[in-house]
Amino acid sequence: MTVIDAHNITKIYHESEVPVRALKDVSFHVDDGEFTAIVGPSGSGKSTLLHILGGLDRPTQGGVKVGGVDLNLLSPSKLIDFRLFNIGFVFQAFNLIPVLTARENVEFIMLLQKFPKAERQKRAQELIDAVGLSLRADHRPVQLSGGEQQRVAVARSLASRPRFVLADEPTANLDSQSAENLLSIMADLNKKLGTVFLFSTHDKRVIDRARRVITLRDGEIESDKTQAGA
Repeated sequence: MTVIDAHNITKIYHESEVPVRALKDVSFHVDDGEFTAIVGPSGSGKSTLLHILGGLDRPTQGGVKVGGVDLNLLSPSKLIDFRLFNIGFVFQAFNLIPVLTARENVEFIMLLQKFPKAERQKRAQELIDAVGLSLRADHRPVQLSGGEQQRVAVARSLASRPRFVLADEPTANLDSQSAENLLSIMADLNKKLGTVFLFSTHDKRVIDRARRVITLRDGEIESDKTQAGA
């Protein structure tokens, strides 16, 4: 079943005297259970594409459907609600709330969704356990290593049971061992839960783990390949 349908996406920025075309006529779809990397050199349009797929930015032309819902047709407030319930995000800067514990950071998404307290506490603990942080659940971000913070971010991204998770350079600020641990956790969650993971990355470790690699160059799809054995 198709989760993401990107059709003819073009993005042009008019922030200077010379318009900048970040994406040109990008089309592809992502199905249930995929573990996909979007790769390419700096300036190829990776992050722009991820932001459009996640409803954080709007295309100049073309559009995105998530589970059959056309994001272009949603008002700003409806789009916020749609993201909250359907899309998980993992950013390279972690973006955790500093005054909350690891468990509370995971629980916060469900608080916004108005889940009952007992239910959100139970699920938050399950996710903290799933990413191997049971003994660190009551620690605040400043008390956690970079790898641990990113694992909390992954757990938080899954809290709403999203259709898919967008991970923008999730290993960029991690040492090699932390990056490998994080990728193993995400691959395991992908297999167990069937959650789609879509990465924007230039990290070979992520690319090697991906089962599908979409390569962008100058804002266009250069190749789209399935990797055997990944």
